Amino acid sequence: MNQQFADSARPGVEATDVQSVAPESGQSLRVLVVENDSVAAEDLVQELRRHGYSARSVATAAEALQAHHAVDLVLLDLDLPDLDGLEVCRRMRAIGGVPIITVTTRGAELDRVLGLKAGSDDYVVKPYGLRELLARMEAVLRRVRPQPVAQVITYGPLRMDAGAREFLLEGRRVDLTPKEFDLLFLLASRPGAIVSRRQLLSEVWEDEWSHRGRTIDTHVSSLRNKLGSSHWIVTVRGVGFRIGQVRA
Repeated sequence: MNQQFADSARPGVEATDVQSVAPESGQSLRVLVVENDSVAAEDLVQELRRHGYSARSVATAAEALQAHHAVDLVLLDLDLPDLDGLEVCRRMRAIGGVPIITVTTRGAELDRVLGLKAGSDDYVVKPYGLRELLARMEAVLRRVRPQPVAQVITYGPLRMDAGAREFLLEGRRVDLTPKEFDLLFLLASRPGAIVSRRQLLSEVWEDEWSHRGRTIDTHVSSLRNKLGSSHWIVTVRGVGFRIGQVRA
């Protein structure tokens, strides 16, 4: 049996230490675990249920292809007895848009690339930490089911109207490029939160796997110039960016 949870193998770290990331709505999200190892599948199903998800497992590709229509997320192992998991992923993606996270022992770069090209929304290598898996599930679900955001944001002297694509600084209109507007709007809509570079790529450029680090830096630099100060966009080294604190 493959080791499932890396965190559980370390002294002092147990599954119960992980905080729930399941939605707080009344209805639990439905997760399908596609896993050939029955013990590993049952362990994961129990952990998901403990954290607020409605989870069940299947052990074959045939069962997965029948069941995936009725779930909100699929955790897909690639080593299945009747069909390779990559082909299962392709078929699921061809049929519908259910989010798929590949969970597998295949950890080589080529395997990751093939998994993502087959249609996986994310790729997790065994053994993994349960915290990491839950966080990745939350991130994937957030991308495919974006939360509604306010159309108008006021943050100190900044005012942004997403519908009109208008940005005002102390009542004065400042012209921003579309990407500059989207980047600043995202930061301003999450005051106090650090937004990672990967999140910016995913939500502003809709391309989290590309290497656009220089592009982000260029847009941030341009925004700081247009805002007249560098304090509005704070760089958190090694993590990402956040909107600056409003000064009295």
